[in-house]
Amino acid sequence: MAKFQFEATPLAALQDQYDVIIIGSGSTGLVSAIQAHELGLRPVILEKMPKIGGNTTRASSGMNAAETLVQLKHHVVDSYADFYHETFVGGGEKNDPAMLEYFASHGALAIDWLAAHGIELDDLTITGGMRVKRTHRPSSLAPIGGFLVTQLLKVVATEKIPLFTEVDVTALQKDAEKVTGVTIQLPAGAQRQLAASAVVLATGGFGANPELIAKYRPELKAYRTTNQPGATGDGIGLATSAGAELVDMTQIQVHPTVQQDTAHAFLIGEAVRGEGAILVNEAGQRFVNELTTRKAVTAAIDQLPTKHAYLILDHAVRERVPAINFYDSVGLVVTGDTLADLAVKIKVPVDELAATIATWNEAVTTKADSEFGRTTGMSQPLTTGPFYAIHIAPAVHYTMGGVKINAMTQVIATSGRVIPGLYAAGEIAGGLHGNNRIGGNSIAETVVFGRQAGQQVYRYLTTLK
Repeated sequence: MAKFQFEATPLAALQDQYDVIIIGSGSTGLVSAIQAHELGLRPVILEKMPKIGGNTTRASSGMNAAETLVQLKHHVVDSYADFYHETFVGGGEKNDPAMLEYFASHGALAIDWLAAHGIELDDLTITGGMRVKRTHRPSSLAPIGGFLVTQLLKVVATEKIPLFTEVDVTALQKDAEKVTGVTIQLPAGAQRQLAASAVVLATGGFGANPELIAKYRPELKAYRTTNQPGATGDGIGLATSAGAELVDMTQIQVHPTVQQDTAHAFLIGEAVRGEGAILVNEAGQRFVNELTTRKAVTAAIDQLPTKHAYLILDHAVRERVPAINFYDSVGLVVTGDTLADLAVKIKVPVDELAATIATWNEAVTTKADSEFGRTTGMSQPLTTGPFYAIHIAPAVHYTMGGVKINAMTQVIATSGRVIPGLYAAGEIAGGLHGNNRIGGNSIAETVVFGRQAGQQVYRYLTTLK
């Protein structure tokens, strides 16, 4: 079967008016466009980069949701309330309650909506801060981001939804308080105005903008980033110029497990730990519950004298996380036929690493981690050679702050009022995650609130008729 290749719409087909303009081609933008189209609207997707997919293409673990049929098929009994509570606690109890309530109660519907489009997330894993398996992924175990973007683009292509690349939105147009369109810059430099009754900001965060990072968190200025180059916070500028309020801008998440020994920083997804990997320091010893929150794991690594660590896993973990094959193909994985061989290669004490693994395997067997209290990702001991190590350190990963919205994805002005015709969803919007995003919640956010944006735009447009 030929590999699917999506082709962006030729610029010659760009029209002067649409029902809704969606800025950004990550999962949020694609989902909101598909949802709006299915409700009878004429959406258009504008992407400033030559590559489609945004940061979604870099997501690897999965999509969180509770009370799903997939969970029941895997004998996992879950609840919206538990999902809400664990996300609330994981976010330092600083999450916007209304947004979180909508998010936790609509994840299962989002999983079903994807399945109705032939996008099956029928396998489960677990991420840090969660107590049950609610991170949905494809049964192929393919990284969620690339899989999701590819499958959504198939729907976009089938439905003939226009998607233009290398079109940079430079301003929002307003008539009094209402948003009425955008100003764009085309690849050749020409400017043009497009009219629409609504605009959806799906532009992502600002994790690849060192100046904005330094403005809000100067101590992170020297950190590397896992973000794609287009994640520069353009949507924040567009929204504030239209009078939008910003929230939680200092809440910038540093991901604990990022391989940074090459020119490009590679995020090592939480599924690696969720499927049984552990972290060791330069002495070959564990130093943290690997599946506590990202914030806590990052703090533990930063407290090490070296400020870096190693993920240790065996071949059985590798088989459950195929992304490791990719990490290995680009030179990120150290392999040892035995634990002793691996210890020598990564320059940690052989006896200490062996003792650490023996203690860990006993904890897995007894389901009691007396050292650090880990209770998840303990299904199998690390006994199957060869063994692997991945050198990691923290890097800027996700910006929890952004444009203030309500649970209907309507953008809120500094006056406290809704800005008519302006919506935002995904990483561009602040408030959902509090001070720490749980792994698997970003992809869930793109689908839950991407759908919500499409639906609320439809409701808004029907009131204008």
